[in-house]
Amino acid sequence: MARITIPYAVADFVEMRERNFYYVDKTDFIPGLEDYKAPVFLRPRRFGKSLFISTLTCYYDRTKADRFEELFGGTWIGEHPTEEHNRYMIVRYDFSKMVMADDMEGLERNFNDLNRSPVEIMVTHNRDLFKDFQFSSKKEASKMLEEALGYAREHGLPKVYVLIDEYDNFTNQLLTAYKDPLYEQVTTKDSFLRTFFKVIKAGIGEGSIRTCFCTGVLPVTMDDLTSGYNIAEILTLHPRFLDMLGFTYEEASAYLRYVLDKYGTGQDSFEELWQLIVNNYDGYRFRPGAEPLFNSTILTYFFKNFATMDGMIPSELVDENLRTDIGWIRRLTLSQENSKEMLDALVIDDELSYNVSDLSSKFNKRKFFDKNFYPVSLFYLGMTTLRNNYRMVLPNLTMRSIYMDYYNEMNHIEGNAQRYVPTYERFEPLVQNYFEQYLGQFPAQVFDRINENFIRCSFFELCSRYLSSYYTFAIEQNNSAGRSDFEMTGIPGTDYYKDDRLVEFKYFKAKEAERMLALSDPRPEDVAQVLAYAKDTKEKFPYYHVRSYIVYICANKGWKCWEVTP
Repeated sequence: MARITIPYAVADFVEMRERNFYYVDKTDFIPGLEDYKAPVFLRPRRFGKSLFISTLTCYYDRTKADRFEELFGGTWIGEHPTEEHNRYMIVRYDFSKMVMADDMEGLERNFNDLNRSPVEIMVTHNRDLFKDFQFSSKKEASKMLEEALGYAREHGLPKVYVLIDEYDNFTNQLLTAYKDPLYEQVTTKDSFLRTFFKVIKAGIGEGSIRTCFCTGVLPVTMDDLTSGYNIAEILTLHPRFLDMLGFTYEEASAYLRYVLDKYGTGQDSFEELWQLIVNNYDGYRFRPGAEPLFNSTILTYFFKNFATMDGMIPSELVDENLRTDIGWIRRLTLSQENSKEMLDALVIDDELSYNVSDLSSKFNKRKFFDKNFYPVSLFYLGMTTLRNNYRMVLPNLTMRSIYMDYYNEMNHIEGNAQRYVPTYERFEPLVQNYFEQYLGQFPAQVFDRINENFIRCSFFELCSRYLSSYYTFAIEQNNSAGRSDFEMTGIPGTDYYKDDRLVEFKYFKAKEAERMLALSDPRPEDVAQVLAYAKDTKEKFPYYHVRSYIVYICANKGWKCWEVTP
């Protein structure tokens, strides 16, 4: 078996290059960053922030100058280096390692325990310049940084390049743990965190720091620090940097072709796998009209599993670590009523309204928990994305699954009432199971609220839970005839490979139920619609056995299912 060169959970650029892992080159963004002194770049979890921090560390570290060609040969920046490469002394912080505490004294102690060593490492690595310099004390991280910067400025040493990964990780943990008073202490007055950023601000102003580059998830902490670090330039929505993290279509397509050649059966299965990964991992837009991006770490998770399974599609398409993000929804909405209202908007209406100007406005803790700003809060967390200037949506099937699961939990809907069996010769038992065992748990008044979007989302969530070892799924699959409601396709290597089931759902409220349930055949327009989708699928994948279904869900009164053929 070939050595696995898919770098899931590899965030060290040196390891990436030394072990010849597949590398999606983002180094062409480095020259643009040199126009800034205090850039802040925000992206949701799992978007490759730590690897990019590591890349910048290697590029600017003067002690790695002799390895420049080894590390950057073949990359864009290796062929177009700036004058600043390997010119600086590096201090690299990682706030994600911060240990929580229940009071300010404990937090300050843990902060210092974590952040003393990066400055000490910088001095050690550059001892040829620091000579006999010694810290007067090693108790406070801010004081140690201040002393090192003072010595560098006094002796004309190269400037320091500061990198802070996940700058808001521990402050976000305080918010999700409902420790708001402690959060406010950390971000106000002369707290240890504000003091730390004041030292960096002074270092930039005095010229001893070339740049302080921060990554994080939310703009909230940066805004709440206010005057402590009012020089920050948040580049998250800047058109120049939109693709700096996450994979574009071109990058993801090239990655997939690499994986297929090395671990799959060649390019013959490209189209069906491309369709699968677009449905599950694509869809993040960080500016209206921008190209959608793939979540890079989660896509790599899929590729790693695909490779280790010798070219088989893994049954688990979602990295379980992502599901922990649901805690943010619980914390954000503050009340069950607010949670249900927001979930109804996304799961039933398939959208949230927002004000585009709010994306780039001041965004402190007060706004973050303001009901009017929920869409923007969810956007920064990566739990919604932009459809246009007015609406936000769920980005992909991964997020639909997470939200639908939470919706069921909020409404006390039991998903395990009757397990789905692997497959059916006929499709009707699957629909019957869904109607009786899932929809049957809802009170009658709910059926005046739900719609076709809810039906396809909830049907998908149940099918994916019980049939993911046998099928992959798509909701609103784009094709030349429009957007099909639901499609399930057998996984290569299983008994169900090439079995493709295409479904068009129609939902009717109670007042229409009796009339629709009396039909012996589906409406001609519905038949034409689903057959057009089936024709498109068959043209793309002629070796699929495509079966088409029309399903009428008639409130809580009953259901009809027809298999239709051309």
